[in-house]
Amino acid sequence: MNTVLNRRNLLTGAAALPLGSVAATGFAQSAPAGAPVIGRVSPQYQLGNMKFTQLLDVSGFKDDPKAEYGVSVTDEEFAKVSAANFIPADALQFYMSPTLIETAGQKILVDTGVGKGGLEKSLAEAGVSPDDIDIVVITHMHPDHIGGLMADGLPIYKNARYVTGSDEYNFWAKMDEGNFVGDMVRRLFTPLAERATFLGNGGEVVSGISLEASFGHSPGHMCVRLESEGQQIMMTADLANHYIWSFAEPDWAFKFDANPEAASSARRQVLGMLAADQIPMIGYHMPFPGVGYVETRGNGFRFVPASYQLLG
Repeated sequence: MNTVLNRRNLLTGAAALPLGSVAATGFAQSAPAGAPVIGRVSPQYQLGNMKFTQLLDVSGFKDDPKAEYGVSVTDEEFAKVSAANFIPADALQFYMSPTLIETAGQKILVDTGVGKGGLEKSLAEAGVSPDDIDIVVITHMHPDHIGGLMADGLPIYKNARYVTGSDEYNFWAKMDEGNFVGDMVRRLFTPLAERATFLGNGGEVVSGISLEASFGHSPGHMCVRLESEGQQIMMTADLANHYIWSFAEPDWAFKFDANPEAASSARRQVLGMLAADQIPMIGYHMPFPGVGYVETRGNGFRFVPASYQLLG
């Protein structure tokens, strides 16, 4: 029996639902042996010799998206852009999707979600235990990316080493006590710092995986570039946080960008490069599974979801 999820269900029943509640209904498809299953809950993709799996941690609905995505524009302009792209101006569905990369015998997890159990369920669906993770990469230190690092004061990924940007960690670790993010970093990441590697722009996680500075959303925000056998994909993390508003209007200020001007500049630079070079992307907050392409459109861009291009 399929479960029908609609806006009313989600707004009244669960503002943030884990994978088992949101994404697992009605998607399973039969396929010939050995063929990729397009509708799998945690879809897998191939990039050269790398495999990556998209893992939904949380999805749900919010009211009043303009308060976050349109803080620098009028209600009328926000409504106009929303209507032109067939989405309501008074609600949005959000997604948080970490990525599992498998390369050269290692399992690498990029970001850890909010820490409410959704990611662990997605990993289990993909046949992976937290104990199997070799490396955890943190793109930046916001709560929806580091929330799943620890549970009851103990590391969830107890066999992993950790990689993040040096500028990002140093900024938050030096925050005065009482700063929400700073306190969270000290509680969830600082205990792991002895097992961590801190990288600058262009730093290599392992062969074929590197961090690229895209500061603005946070002081040391990093994108992650994957390269294998001449193929590339860019993990944009929170460079762009909505598939319409952040792309169509990259200069609009987003409430949670630490430096709106720098964030806008980074969006234009990275999205422009992806569009010009036709490099696919993975967006942490894009509609699940978050894999797609960037097209230049007017004075902005358009997110084009991938279908079967990377299924191998």
